[in-house]
Amino acid sequence: MRFRGRARNGTAPAGAAPPPEAPAAGPPPVLVIDALGRKCPIPIIMLAERIREVPVGQVVAVLADDAAARTDVPAWCRMKSQDFVREETLQQGGWGFHIRRTY
Repeated sequence: MRFRGRARNGTAPAGAAPPPEAPAAGPPPVLVIDALGRKCPIPIIMLAERIREVPVGQVVAVLADDAAARTDVPAWCRMKSQDFVREETLQQGGWGFHIRRTY
């Protein structure tokens, strides 16, 4: 017999609301690149052009609402040996991608 509360493995039941999101962790970005409304690869091009403005070790954020950016930004970070810190969902739609400059 299964109760309607918490599932046996410690997770919430299938129909339960997700827990509230924790506040964003990590350092605030030194530079925010607003690429909202632009299709890929424009957000990547904007990032590549402007990442040199950020000191090594600091974070840049790219705001984008094109779904392709969700795969393109992390892939660009791997190709260019930059640290992909996190992705956050924006209230107005789209995502914020945080990248730490490594060189």
